[in-house]
Amino acid sequence: MDTFSTKNLVLQAQKKLLSKMASKTMANIFIDDTSSEVLDELYRVTKEFTHNRKEAQKIIKNLIKIVMKLGVLYRNRQFSADELRLMEHFRKKVHTLAMTAVSFYQIDFTFDRRVMSGVLNECRDLLHQAVNTHLTAKSHSRINHVFNHFADYEFLSALYGPSEPYRTHLQRICEGVNKMLDEDNI
Repeated sequence: MDTFSTKNLVLQAQKKLLSKMASKTMANIFIDDTSSEVLDELYRVTKEFTHNRKEAQKIIKNLIKIVMKLGVLYRNRQFSADELRLMEHFRKKVHTLAMTAVSFYQIDFTFDRRVMSGVLNECRDLLHQAVNTHLTAKSHSRINHVFNHFADYEFLSALYGPSEPYRTHLQRICEGVNKMLDEDNI
């Protein structure tokens, strides 16, 4: 039995093309200005924390690739009913993460790195479950790379600490995330 499918071939080509084109310029075509500003600020704070421009670029590029591939899968209706439930649970968890991140910034002395790291790890695990059969091992390692960086206790402690330049980065990130929450984009 011949299992050739042009639909699957096109989907694979789209995912591969998006992997090759994931850059800030391409991201600006697919995402709004506020999201782009938040990504820029995440890049800056990651670069500041790692002291490594290439590593910071790789983390943000991997984040962009993940988001773009999710969009392709969703638009092409590739998710089963169970996977759609997982994606909805993931979306709600990301919304909770965004609200938690902003509230930890706005309300002094409430930050708990274990809570933030825990929610980020839950998001990572839900995403892995939802896309398990759709993405390659390399894409799954990208998911781990992104979430493991942002869930790192030392990174979170530096980001939410009182010192500059982290405080300014956090302020800009939270302003953008808050705007996205107000516009129901998260």
